[in-house]
Amino acid sequence: MRIVVTGLVGQYAFGGVAWDYLQYVEGFRQLGHDVFYLEDTEMWPYDPIKNTVSADASYNVDYLRGVMEKLGLADRWIYRSAPDASYHGHTEAAAKEICATADLYLNVSGCGWLRPEYLAISCKVFLDSDPMFTQVALASGKQDVIDRIRAHDRHFTFAENIGAADCRIPAVGFAWIPTRQPIVLDWWELPAEPPRDVFTTVMNWVSYKSCEYNGETWGQKDVEFLKFVDLPGRTAQKFEIAMGMGPGMKRPTEMLQQKGWQIIEPAGYLPDPWTYREYLRRSKGEWSVAKEGYVKSRSGWFSCRSACYLALGRPCVLQDTGWSNSYPTGHGLFAYQTIDEALRGIEAVNTDYAAHSRAARQLAAKMFDARQVLADLITRAGA
Repeated sequence: MRIVVTGLVGQYAFGGVAWDYLQYVEGFRQLGHDVFYLEDTEMWPYDPIKNTVSADASYNVDYLRGVMEKLGLADRWIYRSAPDASYHGHTEAAAKEICATADLYLNVSGCGWLRPEYLAISCKVFLDSDPMFTQVALASGKQDVIDRIRAHDRHFTFAENIGAADCRIPAVGFAWIPTRQPIVLDWWELPAEPPRDVFTTVMNWVSYKSCEYNGETWGQKDVEFLKFVDLPGRTAQKFEIAMGMGPGMKRPTEMLQQKGWQIIEPAGYLPDPWTYREYLRRSKGEWSVAKEGYVKSRSGWFSCRSACYLALGRPCVLQDTGWSNSYPTGHGLFAYQTIDEALRGIEAVNTDYAAHSRAARQLAAKMFDARQVLADLITRAGA
């Protein structure tokens, strides 16, 4: 089967973004499918060096080409530049022929622009990677959002708890199918060397503005992080956060550092997929919060980043969004809702690190193996 997967690897040419999309490409390839990565967002490219959007896509194209070559996917990508409508990786004619002969169009994060040649593909799948916020946009009556999502034949979501009694995400007229991030285990081999004695995570203080729905505010990670800001003062364990400022540059860096958090700038330390992967590999494990919208809605959202930590044999202590209804906890993976529960998870990891490291890898292999996740997606998509 020929499959086209959309993404934002070139648009956001830094950090771990590539892993969010390219594990779909490689996972489908390992299942024996003919797969192409397509980046056609109709957004002007963002230049992380100049920290601005630009009419010149050369940096983005070169970055994408280098990543695809390093991952063994050199002839598997198409990039369409919005400013001048130029095609890269394949010619425009070749790109349109690839789409004309495709059986499945997987629009990850809904970032793919819906041109006629994509809409003509027989099975079009929308994958909601931002649950609650996607549904709030639909419920608010934003017609452009409604039309774009309705143009697809199947609708998947990372809200694995959707439909459960405790999940507050509105269905808004769509039959949402739960799924999870696929992990290419070959790309996340167990490290031979011991990690640094530090729990880490990678995040933005905020990613975008909060939204209003049903008389409530649904916010970002900053809201949840402040609930646990005193954590370092309650344990001898060290914490390091690769934390982007986010829009508005309102991260309270000095306060966080005074509370015992070590803050590093991801743009400087994690400029590409390889430094990002090495950062996870050298960490003892992950401690992380989730967006308030994910937590308060009991969405069941689980991070691709956390799945990558697990695949590396790095235990995770994570704020529960409802994902504990779908994943086993207590061995390599710990859910918390309170600071005391977070402390107990960290203590458990430190008490028998080797056992929890093995359990983390085993859990990743059982729950996130790309071949298993994507075979299930194909079946339920009816492709």
